[in-house]
Amino acid sequence: MDFDITKAHCKFFDDICKIPHGSKNEKELSNYLVDFAKTRNLRYIQDELWNVIIYKDATVGYETAKPLMIQAHIDMVCEKNKSSSHDFEKDALELIVEDGILKANGTTLGADDGVGVAYMLAILADDSLVHPPLECVFTTQEEIGLIGAIALKPEYINARRMISLDGGGETNTMLSSAGGCRVVVTKKMIYEDNTDATYHLAVRGLSGGHSGGEIHKEKGNANKLMARLIKEAMIAKNDIRLVSINGGLKDNAIPRECDAIIASKVGKEKLAKAFNKTAGDIKGELEFSDAGFYIEFDEVVKVTQCMDKTTTDEIINFIYLVPNGFRARSMAIEGLTLTSLNLGVITTECDTINCYFAIRSAIESAVHDLVNQVTTVATLASASYVIDSRYPGWNYSPESELRDIMQKCVHEQYGKDLDLIAAHGGCECGVFKAMHPDMDIIMVGPVSKYIHTPDEQLDLASFDRAYALLTSIVTGNL
Repeated sequence: MDFDITKAHCKFFDDICKIPHGSKNEKELSNYLVDFAKTRNLRYIQDELWNVIIYKDATVGYETAKPLMIQAHIDMVCEKNKSSSHDFEKDALELIVEDGILKANGTTLGADDGVGVAYMLAILADDSLVHPPLECVFTTQEEIGLIGAIALKPEYINARRMISLDGGGETNTMLSSAGGCRVVVTKKMIYEDNTDATYHLAVRGLSGGHSGGEIHKEKGNANKLMARLIKEAMIAKNDIRLVSINGGLKDNAIPRECDAIIASKVGKEKLAKAFNKTAGDIKGELEFSDAGFYIEFDEVVKVTQCMDKTTTDEIINFIYLVPNGFRARSMAIEGLTLTSLNLGVITTECDTINCYFAIRSAIESAVHDLVNQVTTVATLASASYVIDSRYPGWNYSPESELRDIMQKCVHEQYGKDLDLIAAHGGCECGVFKAMHPDMDIIMVGPVSKYIHTPDEQLDLASFDRAYALLTSIVTGNL
């Protein structure tokens, strides 16, 4: 199947891919949405965070129907392969179609949640579609903490029925999502002069993935594995002092790669032996969860300064000891991860090292407990911390008029029952449920894979089918 831009939802997705729209860089795409509304004489709101709401009156004869909210976020996760020269600040995505699958060349595709944005624009542009009053909500900064949705004013939204387009699978819908927060730990570095050899150690080959949807698969975290490689070499009496450590790109993506520059009095051969011993152990442990793991190690140009031993020990001990990954599963809903955290990013900037954590749980007290664990270990390492981007969870509701309508539409289109799924990932549904507790919510979307990674792909046949399903649900709400 080709990517046919004569279809409205494909055309709008193609437009979106031409506009850079990483988190905090949504202004141009936001203005595109405003221009879309102006061109069609649709009422709109654009706020200071570049959120946009476009309102469309009901089809004539259905003015008294209950309003329906449709929602998606306009930002994307910007990940790329090391070999890619793509600039997410200014370059259009380079789309590739292979065997009915849409991908981007060496980068994330942004199907999360560009497909939802495209669906809403297609619906708004279709004057032949019979529908109730529509409130199409386009939010920003979702991928870095649901920031845009949290900033929206409740009075902007009149609907109490909501279709979220930030979920996929065609014939399934979500029932709940986790709440959580972000924790940023910052460690000041103390430098000393260096006359010893300098080396580059790299963690490579991990598959990564979304820290909500993939965390239960026990994949390797490149940042944690880097700390283990260095810690075990230090335990074996090898002198190591950090120069820098950098890993991961997003706190909500499991980091695939991490790079450390170190100084050492120890020769290259002895260090390589220590690192390879630990790497062999790790590869065996990850045989079934992340088999592509490997390391690279080589001598590089000598640096004149490195961190002192105390700073190095405190940083490595913190990363090595801090909790990470899958923590607890639900005992009520089979297969649901209840609590987790992800050390997604480590950066070395000037005189500080910053560690970014995404913490999730459907239970608020479990979020609080993990925050306490991270900050306690940070304090022991003489580091400071900031807790931000708190967002609420979305609890399961046993009764849902929208779910019943979706069930009917799925049965008519696919001849099967609707699959019900509870999710560990945080999503904006929780924000809107907290904003309006009587909000009835479903999630609709096509099949996509490997989101938040450069391997992200969208099934084009599913992209078409899910749009047909969405329009039948919209019409079914009359």
